[in-house]
Amino acid sequence: MPSVRDKLLTWYDREGRDLPWRRTRDPYAIWVSEVMLQQTRVDTVIPYYERFMSSFPTAEALAKADEDAVLSHWSGLGYYRRARLLHRGVREVVAEYGGAVPEDVEARGGLPGVGRYTAGAIGSIAFDKEEPVVDGNVSRVLSRFFRIDTPLGATETTKRLWGLAGRLVVGERPGDLNQAVMELGATVCTPRNPRCGACPLSADCQALARDEVDSLPVQRARKTPKQVELAAVVATRGRGADKKIWLVKGDRPLFGGLWGVPMGEGNARAALREAGLKARLKTESIGQVEHALTHRRLRIDVYLASAARGTVSKNGQLFAPGSLDQIGVSTLTRKILERASVH
Repeated sequence: MPSVRDKLLTWYDREGRDLPWRRTRDPYAIWVSEVMLQQTRVDTVIPYYERFMSSFPTAEALAKADEDAVLSHWSGLGYYRRARLLHRGVREVVAEYGGAVPEDVEARGGLPGVGRYTAGAIGSIAFDKEEPVVDGNVSRVLSRFFRIDTPLGATETTKRLWGLAGRLVVGERPGDLNQAVMELGATVCTPRNPRCGACPLSADCQALARDEVDSLPVQRARKTPKQVELAAVVATRGRGADKKIWLVKGDRPLFGGLWGVPMGEGNARAALREAGLKARLKTESIGQVEHALTHRRLRIDVYLASAARGTVSKNGQLFAPGSLDQIGVSTLTRKILERASVH
C-alpha cells in the first residue's frame, strides 16, 4: 500500500507545475526564488524572477551590483527588506565561501535573511538533504491531514508542524517531497474551496473525515490594520521635457533603501523640510492615494511643488521621469506620481 510520501511524489510527478526555478538545482537560483515567493503569488513572481536572473545570473553578479540596481528589479514586488537581505547574504557568500552557497545547514542558516524555511528549501531542493520546510501552504496541508486544531503561530502548533514536516521529508527525493506538499497546498488544499476530490491524501485526511476542512487550520487572531494619515509632496524642477522629480531615499524599515517623494505624518511643508528641500508649494492637495500594507492602511494627501532646491546627495537627487525604471521605487511612490501625472 503506497505511503503518504509515495502518494505525494507520484502526484507531484504528474501534476506539479513547470516553474522556472524548478528547472535548476543551482542553490543560488533556488535561494532567489524562495525569497521572492515569500508572501507573494507564483504568477506574480515568475516575471520578476526571470528578469532578476537574467540580470544577476550568478551570486558574483548580484554581489557586484549596487543596491539601486537590485531594488529596481524588485520594484513593485513589495516586502523590499527581502531584497536587501538577499543582497547582503549573497555578498557574504561571495566574500566568505567563494560564491558557493554552503551545504552545511548551520552555515547556510547563518546567512543574512536565511531563516529556517529558506535554509530548508535550499538544502532539500539544491543539495538533496532531508531538511523540512514549513510555510503557509505546508501548514494548511499538515493541519488538515493531521487535524491540528491549535492556532497557527502558537508555539505548540509551530513545534508540531516542524516535527511532522521533519519526519515526512526523510527518504528519497526530499526536495521534491517538500515541493509536493507546497504544491498541494497552493493548487488543491487551498484556503477556500479546496478540491478534496483531486487530493492524493484524501483517503487518510483527518479533517476531511470529520468534515472540518473549512475550519482548519485555526487562524491566529488578526489585528485591525492601523490607519495612518500622511502628506506626500511631488516636488519638481524645470519645465516640459526638462522637468525632473526630486526623490529621497528612505532609511525607515518600511521603504528603507527605496527612492520616494518627500512624505511624512506631518503636513506637506514638514515633509519638504525633513527632506531638506525648499520649493514653491501649492497649498491645496490634488487628491488622495490609498495603499494597503499588512498591518497598516495608508491614506496619503498628495501635494505639488515646483522650483525645488536642495543639496544633491546619495539620499536626495533629481530624476527624469523616464529614468525611474533604473532605481528602486515602491508601488506606493508610483501611485503618487501617477496621481500627480508625473511618471
